[in-house]
Amino acid sequence: MAPPASLRDWIALLEREGELVRIDAEVDPHLEVTEIVDRTVKANGPALLFANPKGSSHPLLINQFGTERRMCLAFDAPSLDSVAGRLEEVLEMQPPQGLVDKVKGLKKLKSIADSQPKSMRSGPSQEVVLTGDDVDLSALPVQTCWPGDAAPFITLPAVITKDPRTGGRNVGMYRMQVLDRRSTAMHWQIHKDGRADYLLADGKLEVAVALGLDPVTAYAASAPLPKHVDELMLAGFLRGEPVELVPGKTVDLEVPANAEIVLEGYIAKDDLTTEGPFGDHTGYYTLPEPYPVFHVTAITHRKDAVYPATIVGIPPMEDFYIGGASVKLFLPIFKMNFPEIVDIALPAEGVFHNLVFVSIRKTYPMQAYKIMHGLWGMGQMMFTKYIIVVDDDVDVHNTSEVLFRLCANTDPQRDSIFTKGPSDVLDHATSEIASGSKLGIDATKKIPGEGFKRPWPPLIKMDAV
Repeated sequence: MAPPASLRDWIALLEREGELVRIDAEVDPHLEVTEIVDRTVKANGPALLFANPKGSSHPLLINQFGTERRMCLAFDAPSLDSVAGRLEEVLEMQPPQGLVDKVKGLKKLKSIADSQPKSMRSGPSQEVVLTGDDVDLSALPVQTCWPGDAAPFITLPAVITKDPRTGGRNVGMYRMQVLDRRSTAMHWQIHKDGRADYLLADGKLEVAVALGLDPVTAYAASAPLPKHVDELMLAGFLRGEPVELVPGKTVDLEVPANAEIVLEGYIAKDDLTTEGPFGDHTGYYTLPEPYPVFHVTAITHRKDAVYPATIVGIPPMEDFYIGGASVKLFLPIFKMNFPEIVDIALPAEGVFHNLVFVSIRKTYPMQAYKIMHGLWGMGQMMFTKYIIVVDDDVDVHNTSEVLFRLCANTDPQRDSIFTKGPSDVLDHATSEIASGSKLGIDATKKIPGEGFKRPWPPLIKMDAV
């Protein structure tokens, strides 16, 4: 067995596992799909395939990642911890000591080498090629998700660009507001790698957008990777086989051969439009801001292509499970930098960045503050507003247990620290966009050197028998 090789294979697997429901009745992508899916996600319901979305001949797949079980099915793994274990083995490779270790090491290195994307001459994603006046985004069942949204938004794209200096590929997931038949806005926030490529462009930047990928590659587009790490290589490693790519028809970019739909085009320097409002994962509408315009020069797709989508809004939503997978998969990276970390959780109420629980094996004074500052300095963790640090006997995935320790183990003034730093652009509560304050709370047991002058009492619990 292996992870599904295409969206078609993924749909078939979900159906075999009883994790997908086909809806043959006509359903309107304007608000009606969201109303159905919102209730389905919050009831831990199945993926939904709308076979006849109003106004389009393309079926619409949504909620494909909306439970932890489906995330595990996507990786063909018994648990997300087992997927993280594969990554950890590679990250922790040490110089081999003996012949057996050398052979094991060579196998791991070969696995990494075999993960590089593979160039092909042609692929199913280009069975139909539309250019010029034939380009028409309205043929796709793009949703208007919420009543206050400015327009329909493409919500599950893999946006492909190249660094103009190095030629390095970046694949990211950014919402795209449909402006007309041949253009969208591109929501490249100030901290995103796609925006960095755009700012370095001389005149214009070529862009490709892949829609309808196999689940692992779709996940990789959302993964919080450093800019120099190719998301498609990560997808190849997790899939156990490389992602196949074909040359774009109107852009000098390679695109996934097995995608359902590909949009090709460009973004001109300083060509901006007003983007938003958009009902976002914060549970609030993000307000209008200027963002670049993506001009579509070609649409290629499979015959009978399936259009993928997701909705965001008041949590928990499908993106909560995608984000949860990232936390588990990249926990080994956190542990490499901070060996005392036991576990990390991002509860749904924190909508990803707002709240982080972390448990540690504490061995010296002020260690919790080291962890806070360290996490605030790691990638997208810089957006975290609140970090609560607890001891290693606390299950950070049990919010009630964390809050009990927060209330029981802290003196608010002694055990808190305020600092400043970058904030999520989507955070409407900050006084200035993209910058704000942060609060760290040490809810661990206090030890000498931390200003606590009395004996620490034992926790009430039954002894093991």
